[in-house]
Amino acid sequence: MELASYADYAVRLVNTEAPARGTDTLTSLDGAREMFGPGSQMARRLTDGDVTRLRGVRTRLRAVFEAAAEGDEVRAVDLLNALLMEFPVSPQISGHQQRDEAGRPDWHLHIADHAANSAAGYTATACMGLAVHLTGPGVDRLGICQAPPCRNAYLDTSTNRSRRYCSDRCATRANVAAYRARKRRESGSPSSPEERTGRTAEAAHESSAPADR
Repeated sequence: MELASYADYAVRLVNTEAPARGTDTLTSLDGAREMFGPGSQMARRLTDGDVTRLRGVRTRLRAVFEAAAEGDEVRAVDLLNALLMEFPVSPQISGHQQRDEAGRPDWHLHIADHAANSAAGYTATACMGLAVHLTGPGVDRLGICQAPPCRNAYLDTSTNRSRRYCSDRCATRANVAAYRARKRRESGSPSSPEERTGRTAEAAHESSAPADR
C-alpha cells in the first residue's frame, strides 16, 4: 500500500462526526471497529480508552482540513506537524509475500504497528498518510464539503483541483439547491435559508478557486 493512501484513515476518522447534523458514530467500540474496517489487527485491541483518544484526535484532524480548505496552508502544516510529533510512525520495508512481474519481492514502505494502543497506531498511520498527500499533491487537495449542512472532509483527486463536495450525492443536492435559487430569483420569490447559504458558499469558492487548467 502506498503511504499516501493512508490519508484515507484521516478522512474516515474526521467524517465519523457531522457537527451541523449533530450526529456522531464514534461513541462506542462497535463504532470504532466499523471505522477501522474488517480484518484490522488494531481493531481487535480496541478499548474504551481508545475511543476517547480517537475523538480527541478527530477534532485536531478536522482543524487541519478546515485550515487547508480556508487556504491557510501554514496553519494546516503546523497543526499536522504537531500531531506527527506526538504520534511518530515506525516505517518498515515489506513485500516478502508479494511478487512483481519478474518474480522478485515487491518491496515497499509499510507503517509497522508498534504503537502503545490502537488509537495511537491509527493516528500515526492517518497523519503519515496525510503528510505524504499534503507534500505530494498539495495542501489545497484537502477539502471540506461545501454542500450545507454537510461538513465532511475529503481528498481532492481531480485533475484540475476542482472538487468542492465530498460525494456525488452532495454535489447533486448543491446543484439542485442552486437551480431552485435561480428559479426563485427569476420569479421574485424569497429563497430558503439553505439556498442562501449555498449561494454564499458558492460565491466564496468562486472568488478563491484557481482557474481550471
